[in-house]
Amino acid sequence: MQPALARADRRNIRRAVFASTLGTIIEWYDYGLYAAASGLIINKLFFPHLSSLAGTLAAFATFAVGFIIRPLGGIVISHIGDKYGRKPALVFCVTIMGAATVGLGLLPTWQQAGILAPILLVLLRMMQGFGAGAELAGAITLIAEYTPPSRRAFFTSIPNAATNFGVMIAIATFLMISYVPEDILFSWVWRVPFLLSLALFGVAIYIRSKLDETPEYVAAMEKASEQAKAGKVPVAELFRNSRRELLCGFFAMGGHQALSYVLNIFALSYMTNTVGMAKADSLVVLIIALGFSLFCAPVGGMLADKYGSGNVFAAGAMIALALVWPLFQAIDSKDVVLATIAMSAVYGISWGCTCGAQGAFLSNLFPTQYRFSGIAMCREFSGAFIGGPTPFIATALVAYADGKPTYVMLYLAAFCLFTLIAALLGKHLSRHRDDEQVFAESRSAA
Repeated sequence: MQPALARADRRNIRRAVFASTLGTIIEWYDYGLYAAASGLIINKLFFPHLSSLAGTLAAFATFAVGFIIRPLGGIVISHIGDKYGRKPALVFCVTIMGAATVGLGLLPTWQQAGILAPILLVLLRMMQGFGAGAELAGAITLIAEYTPPSRRAFFTSIPNAATNFGVMIAIATFLMISYVPEDILFSWVWRVPFLLSLALFGVAIYIRSKLDETPEYVAAMEKASEQAKAGKVPVAELFRNSRRELLCGFFAMGGHQALSYVLNIFALSYMTNTVGMAKADSLVVLIIALGFSLFCAPVGGMLADKYGSGNVFAAGAMIALALVWPLFQAIDSKDVVLATIAMSAVYGISWGCTCGAQGAFLSNLFPTQYRFSGIAMCREFSGAFIGGPTPFIATALVAYADGKPTYVMLYLAAFCLFTLIAALLGKHLSRHRDDEQVFAESRSAA
């Protein structure tokens, strides 16, 4: 490769990583805002007529609604991405999410609108979930197709790690407003974090609109005949040609999804409402653990590039299995230091491995022609059936066990076991070597 071309490639990779990561941070900032609000204030703002437990369950149910609709958004938007290009799909994602998030900040509460308030809340959560349905899948696809397959895990781990950065910013924002007197907090201050995202979305839309299409996608479309392109339905091709890969990707994501939503959503409510830790202490525990994970995910990506994404993904699941019991023992101790160490260990080691390996593992399962659709289906169906309902299910399991986390630990362990098996099976389906050739051909054409 000529030096000038190498420099151009590095510049394009940096632009692709930055544009993708920024949109992902904003998506998960929004997700983190609603997650924190679900555990702390949504029940009081929109379900004040219910008991404390029923209100918390109702709030988590509205959170899950956003995930139930995500697969539909994933199908529609990934179809756009595979048929018409990665760039228009990613711009569309961030626009829909931005409109929904700002709408949440403008919603009337139960006191102002009665039953209409939770109805509008659910509709906006559905809109937010639809737009987010292909956001991270698109970011992973874009970066995977700009970078050499031998470095794919490291570069795709950056937007994956950025999910926690977005959540961390959201949690930190709620930590700051948690010190505001409750009458002011519940009157208008809770709206501010949602409305602030308007400026962030404007920047993300502008940057993404300036991106070029990925070289691999352009090369694949040029190689396909005009008739084939006209009749192509990427999702249909996916289900016709890659059913095994789709199943492996779905179950591999299961443990990662369950672990993520236990750690950054359910744990906050559990520490505050069940264990009895102070709200500010619980937020600090989560923020420190999230910060630790930001450094560990890229390390997991580097390990995945060296030892194989399937192997590192499986290692993350095994570590989670080993740490589930110590994690809840530390939280139940009510010791902030112990809880912080345990949360950071699980986030850093286990989640760092599954997060770092995830992008390459999923990207390597599918060819360029329907890669966007494949990644979106694995992530979003797993999110809808496992991730989104997890806080609700975990809360119900704790209530059923009279405040004990026993069944939650079993629930989490079961999905981590599914991930372990699927990751070990899926690594034998990888298209890694094929992608090396496609990557070289696309750069030669450029």
